[in-house]
Parts: sequence; structure tokens; C-alpha cells
Amino acid sequence: MLPRVLLGSARIPDTDKELKLYQSGDVFSIKIAGRGELMNSRTHGSETALADLACESLAGRPQPRLLIGGLGMGFTLAAALRALGPGAEVVVAELVPEVVTWNRTLIGEPAGHPLRDPRAQVYIGDVAELIRREPHGFDAILMDVDNGPEGLVRRENDWLYGSAGLRATHAALRASGVLAIWSASPDRDFSKRLRQAGFDAREHVVHAHRAGKGPRHYIWIAAA
Repeated sequence: MLPRVLLGSARIPDTDKELKLYQSGDVFSIKIAGRGELMNSRTHGSETALADLACESLAGRPQPRLLIGGLGMGFTLAAALRALGPGAEVVVAELVPEVVTWNRTLIGEPAGHPLRDPRAQVYIGDVAELIRREPHGFDAILMDVDNGPEGLVRRENDWLYGSAGLRATHAALRASGVLAIWSASPDRDFSKRLRQAGFDAREHVVHAHRAGKGPRHYIWIAAA
């Protein structure tokens, strides 16, 4: 068994929780100290599916502008860039500065170094700030924050998945825009909140492995 090497750690803002970056052979993983693994570079099928499903609705838009909440290991960003044309712009909001640094220096290769793409822009801060700041600013908003509506690590993110946050997100989308949300578990109440906020939402079940293996994850595709 290959040894696991700690490469770095970072405090999650506004919490007492710490992210830890590990490497074991050619596999990288990010964990929350005391709570287990958040993500790894081998099982990212559902993160890729998040972008693929969202970008399907953007076909034909010559200059789509996307917002991704949460950089992670960059697989959602990479998939969005693959699906979009040269006129696209993808803004990634990442709360933890060290995660951006890790993607640029240590863990970018598995996803193909998407931050090097000139269509990608990084905003270090809370994705909620951009949602509030830019009404009608995005053709699509992709959320991969806190493991979904019921997997909260940071209390401030309650707003994103509550009624007020969903209404603000609806207002941040352009005409016929789409909201895509990743979750580690199903949530019927959340589906109701999406509809109440003005979205036409569908839930998709995907797997951590692209080959249809691994744990089930859930993605809502919600049309504005």
C-alpha cells in the first residue's frame, strides 16, 4: 500500500475546520480534518457531469458566461471549458485561497490544468457575493459547495440553498439561464424550494465514477 503524504493544509474561513491535501502515489485527495474525504483525483465523474449537464442547455450561445461556486480539484471547470466555445467566460469562486494555489502548483495535472485556460477567471471569496453583485450576469451558475444542501460545512452557506439565496440566484441568471447544483445526497425539500423560487427543476442521479460505479450523487438542473 502506497504511503499517504500530507502536502498542505488550509483553514476554511469563518469556521474552525481545516482542509488537508494528501497524495498517495498519483492520487490526490482533499479531506476535512476529523470528517473524512471531500474529493479525490480518481473519482470525479459526478463533478464532470455537473458541467456537462449544465452546458447542454447553452448550445448555440456564442459568448456564454458561467459562474462556478467551488473550484475543488478543477474537474467541473475543466469539463465546462471543454464543452464551451472560444468566446466563453467561466468565473470560478473559491473561498479558500490555498485551494487555488494547490490547483496552480500541485494538483492541476489530473484535470488538465484548467486554470491556465484564458477563458477561466478566479474570484477568491464567497460565491454568494458575486450572485448578489451581478444581476442578470450569468448564463449558467454551477454550485458544488459544502456537499450540497444538506452537507453543510460552513453555516454561511445556508443562504445559498434557502429561499432567499435561490431567488437571488434566479435574479443573477440571464434569460433562459440554468442553475446546476451538485449534492452528495437527495433532498425532496430542496426540489420544492427550487420550484418556489421560479425554477423548473429536474434531478439527475450520477455516479462518482464515469463508468457508472461508485457512490450515487445528485445533480439538479434548474431552468430559470
